[in-house]
Amino acid sequence: MDIELAKEDEAFRAEVRQFIAENLTKELAGKVTVGASAERSVLRGWQKSLYERGWIAVNWPTEYGGTGWTAMQKFIFNEEMALANAPRLSPFGLSMVGPVIYTFGNEEQKKQHLSGILSGDTAWCQGYSEPGSGSDLASLKTKAVRTGDDYIVNGQKIWTSYAHEADWIFCLVRTDDTVKQQAGITFLLIDMKTPGIEVKPIISIDGLHHLNEVFFTDVKVPVTNRIGEENKGWTYAKFLLVNERTGIAGVPESKRSIARIKELAHKERLGHGGALADDPAFRHKLTEIEIKLTGLEFTNLRILADAAAGRPAGPSSSTLKIVGTEVQQSLAELAVEAIAFYAQPFQKEQLLGTSNEPPVGPDYGVATASAYNFGRAASIYGGSNEIQRNVIAKAVLGL
Repeated sequence: MDIELAKEDEAFRAEVRQFIAENLTKELAGKVTVGASAERSVLRGWQKSLYERGWIAVNWPTEYGGTGWTAMQKFIFNEEMALANAPRLSPFGLSMVGPVIYTFGNEEQKKQHLSGILSGDTAWCQGYSEPGSGSDLASLKTKAVRTGDDYIVNGQKIWTSYAHEADWIFCLVRTDDTVKQQAGITFLLIDMKTPGIEVKPIISIDGLHHLNEVFFTDVKVPVTNRIGEENKGWTYAKFLLVNERTGIAGVPESKRSIARIKELAHKERLGHGGALADDPAFRHKLTEIEIKLTGLEFTNLRILADAAAGRPAGPSSSTLKIVGTEVQQSLAELAVEAIAFYAQPFQKEQLLGTSNEPPVGPDYGVATASAYNFGRAASIYGGSNEIQRNVIAKAVLGL
């Protein structure tokens, strides 16, 4: 979709492109990233460049280090970064807990945490899901008992992305089991170096280590690390999830995927020697996805415009999450179909760039298959799509 831009927005796009040309190296742009983000060492230099330019917190208020950009400037920035294949910064600090802290945290918490989130000096992970409490998050059982000026935390979190690299974890814990489930949850910030925390790796289908189990055994957390009021954590959690689901839409990334698939389809040959791009069935599949993506892009722009006008997305962000992840998965499936037998689902060393053997066939095979495998989780994390449909039915349609 081509959007007619005002002159000032065109000038801003040119400024972003110049910044990318000057700061994003070919090596960094060519780095394969899977899951939530690239490894921390890869991101530090890139985040520092954005931080020094004042472009690190696109959606934050200016008083906390935000850019003050219009909704269209944010859209342009995200689109140009995706088209350049700039590495995605970890969302756990910038997009998730950071906004919770500056919205609901006290002044001491803001002073302690916000600068480290912006600079990238402090890495965060998310302690939400538990065994048996994923989509039904309110049923979580990790318990925090207050003793004086501390909470004593016991329990387990699972599917915790990059917990093995994180300095802090923002965590939902149960502080009252005598009331409605949502009413007995508290939001804690926990230092990952605290005694009693154990992190165990979960190796995902691509053979890589993104995910973890996190165990809490008599972990002492100061009450001063609590966000807001005790037993009000569900309110802060819902606020955070709206931000997460809006970001999951991934419109710029999907547009880049379409361009890549078109490029592959012109290279690949069918049995009769013709290009895959000329196959009517393949073109029909790709066109259907493009139409769906265009609708998603318009919806995303409307929500951004509403946010700029002071009307938060609220439950309607669930529509972005559902359609965005469906588009991502459809494109990943079509990409695998396009490269056919060149897909290499278990070449972990080549994906990491540590193999001493040349790739078999085109070098895009490894990344394509890995993205397909890992992307099957997109319709589950951030609140499963089935649950999101229930949210829309109840909170948007009033059913």
